[in-house]
Amino acid sequence: MSLVPLCSDLPQFLQGYLPNATKKETSIRPFITLTYAQSLDARISKGPGIRTTISHPETKTMTHYLRYHHDGILIGSGTALIDDPGLNCKWGRDSLANSPRPIILDTKQKWRFGGSKMQELYNKGLGKPPIVVVANDPAIKEHHVEYAICPMDKATKQIDWEKLFEKLKKDFNIQSVMIEGGAKVVNQLLLRNDIINSLIITIGSTFLGRSGTEVSPLQSVNLKGITWWKGTTDVVMCAKLDNE
Repeated sequence: MSLVPLCSDLPQFLQGYLPNATKKETSIRPFITLTYAQSLDARISKGPGIRTTISHPETKTMTHYLRYHHDGILIGSGTALIDDPGLNCKWGRDSLANSPRPIILDTKQKWRFGGSKMQELYNKGLGKPPIVVVANDPAIKEHHVEYAICPMDKATKQIDWEKLFEKLKKDFNIQSVMIEGGAKVVNQLLLRNDIINSLIITIGSTFLGRSGTEVSPLQSVNLKGITWWKGTTDVVMCAKLDNE
């Protein structure tokens, strides 16, 4: 699928919410962008396991423009298993050079690189091989895959996000990460104003209904530095998570 042209006003709109490639990052963690598309009723799909189109083609192009500006792109294993995404970048002339490194959060080791869209793109020279995040040394290690072992947080029984992002930067030289989902990952990280540097949400002009997969964190979340962009059918909100 080819991309429609990038809307001319989007680069300026997004500029303040993207990692600055010319600025030396002194943090021990990468620059983290949390981004996803949702319906008007805060659903990211019609239901568990259902692939759902929400975005207009022009905001799909924006997604690839965002990928172009990040070293890594992270999704959960559920999204990887259901959507079988390629996670490469189609914006620009060189798909391989411009593509972020896929990072798959797979603590239960259910996903396989072999036979995936990611492997197909890698074999064609159009994408990069993944880093798979596991809680323990994997029983099966796939060819071309690198593994990041990151134990679960004993208190929350979730991935220790701070340790993970520190490891990605230290061990894999990932200076910026774009997080695309799914719902569990998004809901956890919306509460981490100490980690997330920018939030970019595309809101499509549709309702997906009560059975849809919802983005709704366990606690309230306040935003600051909010700006809006209006497209043909979608709007995009850029913001920062409020630290107060």
